Amino acid sequence: MAKALNEQMTKEAHASQIYLSYAAWADSQGYGGTANFLFRHAQEERNHMMKILEYILKRGAEVEVTAIPAPFKNPSSMHKCFEKVFEHEVDNTKAIYKLVKLSFDEGDWATWNFMQWFVKEQIEEETLAMDLLDKLKIAGGEKIDSNTLYSLDRDLEKTSDDAKSAEDVTADNP
Repeated sequence: MAKALNEQMTKEAHASQIYLSYAAWADSQGYGGTANFLFRHAQEERNHMMKILEYILKRGAEVEVTAIPAPFKNPSSMHKCFEKVFEHEVDNTKAIYKLVKLSFDEGDWATWNFMQWFVKEQIEEETLAMDLLDKLKIAGGEKIDSNTLYSLDRDLEKTSDDAKSAEDVTADNP
């Protein structure tokens, strides 16, 4: 279990680097709002890494800090940027699910319980990325014009880092 948790800790560090890299790319392209959004998510992924690191320590296991892979190459467009973000989040969800299954199979209920926070978080992360991709598709996808891209960039600067969870929806608050 400690090995699997250490691997996930590294995946979270890698996710932070991906967001950091894409934020730097967005900023260099003049998309300050998008950069701000991605920089915040880089920090959020680092916080996920720290949660796992602390959990490993609290469970009495050894933390293994290893090298992380280089981030993906810079995207060619805003649409490609968020496609890659979504793909990475889906990959991370699969890794989280493997950890949940491993903890279940081993009867490690403390880890199974701990990982439920990450399950919920990944639902939120994927929803947020899908919502952004949907907005980009509506705005023209790869053919988005500069005025719309400018507007989207301004919106992203103020976009919440959290997506609305299905668990929070009611008939009065859809």
